[in-house]
Amino acid sequence: MMVQFSRICFRKYGNFVDNLRLYVRGGCGGMGLPRFGGQGGNGGNVWVVAAKNMTLKRIKDKYPQKHFVGGTGANSSVRALKGESGEDKEILVPVGITVTTDDGKILGELNTENDRLMVAKGGSGGSMYSEFKPSKGKAKHIRLDLKLIADMGLVGFPNAGKSSLLTAISNATPEIGSYAFTTLKPEIGKLMYKDHKQISVADLPGLIEGAHMNKGMGHKFLKHVERTKQLLFVVDVCGFQLASKTQFRSAFDAVQLLTKELELYKEELVLKPALLVVNKMDLPDAEDKLAELLEQLQNPDEFCDALPADMIPKNYMAFRHVVPVSASTGFGIDRLKSCIRESLDENAEMETKHIHQERLQALRKHSQLQL
Repeated sequence: MMVQFSRICFRKYGNFVDNLRLYVRGGCGGMGLPRFGGQGGNGGNVWVVAAKNMTLKRIKDKYPQKHFVGGTGANSSVRALKGESGEDKEILVPVGITVTTDDGKILGELNTENDRLMVAKGGSGGSMYSEFKPSKGKAKHIRLDLKLIADMGLVGFPNAGKSSLLTAISNATPEIGSYAFTTLKPEIGKLMYKDHKQISVADLPGLIEGAHMNKGMGHKFLKHVERTKQLLFVVDVCGFQLASKTQFRSAFDAVQLLTKELELYKEELVLKPALLVVNKMDLPDAEDKLAELLEQLQNPDEFCDALPADMIPKNYMAFRHVVPVSASTGFGIDRLKSCIRESLDENAEMETKHIHQERLQALRKHSQLQL
């Protein structure tokens, strides 16, 4: 059974690619023509362009060599003293890409469709300033790192019911199973509201204890959390046990361990607005377990004894809403969708006020300078 599980895990996650290393080189310039002072065409540039419905896996499959070179500039000739520029090369990538060099320097981000970034400039055509000799294009290795952009990111340990929850609240159809690690690649669903408002929710691979050290899905999961506006913690009301040899964790323990994993990976992640979804309320004794959890959340210092000292978060999460649901029966789903909308609208209003205040301060400062 363990061998079969490992094989499934590897095969399915292997189909998802969220980072890629490419070689890019601008095209060479064309030769100049000394006799008539003709100038060769410039080499083509290489661009990274964000496109809809694109994946890094598609790039990997279509271009196994992962080499992208701009077109060569045309030589100057008697018929055309000014040679034509080489054709630009465009690499279509998904939205949410960060482009970096091998040493980690960020070249740019592509966060909306049609965003574009030049990653390799073509060489200049030969002219009188270069003794009519062309120059080669710039060459480098770049890394494409995908970080999904979503309004809400589902955060939970394996088997918390995140996939079932995403199906219940949105149009997504992630694979759902009764075993841990069903979700091995990110899924994004859209919540649709009567006024045509759409909210994106990302179901990300399940965390395990030690994820901040890159255990399990580790950094492949945690980096996607960075690009979500808010967090949606999901816990099993009755707690969970990942395997027979691992310790049982209550719903309260799960909340604190999830918080600590985020905190250890990048401390500012726990500053994001968050909601807590208490799932599987259709299970026996769920109401009693929920009441116990709510009491523990009110006084977290008194109930962290079961956790190792190094796994207690520095700061406890302050959830805007705690919503009990059953993804399988539909209980609480409508209220959850309302709470998600309310929380995001509240944030948007606060951001608008902040922008207005900054503009007002800038105008006042400008007026004082003029006086």
